[in-house]
Amino acid sequence: MANRIVVTGAAGSLGRAVIAKLARSGVPVAAIFRKDTAEMPSSDVVAIDGIDLTDAGSARGAFDAIAARHGPIGGLVNVAGGFAWETVGDGGEDTWDRLFAINLKTAFNACTAAIPHLAAGGAIVNVAAAAAQEAGLGNAAYAASKAGVLRLTESLAAELRPRGVRANAVLPTIIDTAPNRAAMPDADFTKWVRPDELANVIAFLLSDEASAIDGAAIPVAGRL
Repeated sequence: MANRIVVTGAAGSLGRAVIAKLARSGVPVAAIFRKDTAEMPSSDVVAIDGIDLTDAGSARGAFDAIAARHGPIGGLVNVAGGFAWETVGDGGEDTWDRLFAINLKTAFNACTAAIPHLAAGGAIVNVAAAAAQEAGLGNAAYAASKAGVLRLTESLAAELRPRGVRANAVLPTIIDTAPNRAAMPDADFTKWVRPDELANVIAFLLSDEASAIDGAAIPVAGRL
């Protein structure tokens, strides 16, 4: 059996889509949740809840436990994160602190916890955002935190390359989720990126078919 892929932020729409895609492909998954889990799509999915990835010790404990029970980790998908719309003039440091914690710190803690357990030939896929390359109105804190995820990915790729481990980032535009539809009810949802579409790209980057792709930032723009 292939080495297990760890997916963070597994409770959200994208996390569940990634888990479902991998499970359909016969890839064993360890799903990390902040809160209690719901039913998993496959018996090959190990659910680990109550993990606060903003805490380095909590992250290490989760990854150490996964490796102890299931052996080397074959890959990591960092989906955990969040969004807030706030202008710089009307905003405050609380939003910046929160977005850097849930977007960048969670990715950093998960990566550092995973590195000792990553098998050669493994891969990390971090979910950044199109805003990491060009921020719009009200996106300063979010875009800055996701730009940090992108730079983290690039540095990780250089660091892990000698070990035969790849690191790439996906840069989606708006993902078609229930919260996004509720926040933008007048938008044309058909132009947004569906979670299953983004999950397909992530699964490809984890696969051996993407063995020549390392340190890349892959735009996933849907039809925008």
